[in-house]
Amino acid sequence: MAHLHTTFGFIDGFINNSTEADVDVNVNLVFNQTMKTSKDAIYTISDLSQRFDITTRAIRFYESEGLLSPAREGQKRLYSQKDYTTLKLILRGKRLGWSLAESRELIQMYQPEQNNQAQYQKVLEKVADSRQRLQQQMNDIHVMLLELDEHEARVKEALDTRR
Repeated sequence: MAHLHTTFGFIDGFINNSTEADVDVNVNLVFNQTMKTSKDAIYTISDLSQRFDITTRAIRFYESEGLLSPAREGQKRLYSQKDYTTLKLILRGKRLGWSLAESRELIQMYQPEQNNQAQYQKVLEKVADSRQRLQQQMNDIHVMLLELDEHEARVKEALDTRR
C-alpha cells in the first residue's frame, strides 16, 4: 500500500512499518524495505543527503538553526527518525514557498496529545496564504504576457510600416 502524504504536520504514517511505501519530497517512490523507517532508525548525514538530494552543507545549516539534533559518535553525526521527519517537513515547506521560520513554527506546534488541532489550523492558514500568493503571481504573469503581446504587436506594426 502506498501513501502520499499531503499535509505538513507530523503524521503517524511517516513512522510506519517497513511494508508500506512513501512518496518523498522529491516525489520519488521508494519502498520502505530499502530505506530505514523504524522509530529507532539512525541516519548518517550522507544517508539524508542522498535520500533528499540535498547537500550535507544544507543539513548542517538546518542543524545550526536548531531544527535537527543529531547524536554524535566521534565526528559522525547520527540523525534520528525525528530528524528525518523534520528534514522532510522543512523541504516540503520550502517547496511550498514557506520560509524556514514559517516551517519551524509549524514543526514546533506539533502536539499529538491535543490532536495537533492548532498545527492543522495554522497549516490551513498557510495553504490559503500560499494559494492567494500564487494566484496573484498568476494574475501578474497574465498581465505581463498581455503587455508583451501588445508591445510585440506595436513593434511588428512599426516594422511593417517602414518596409
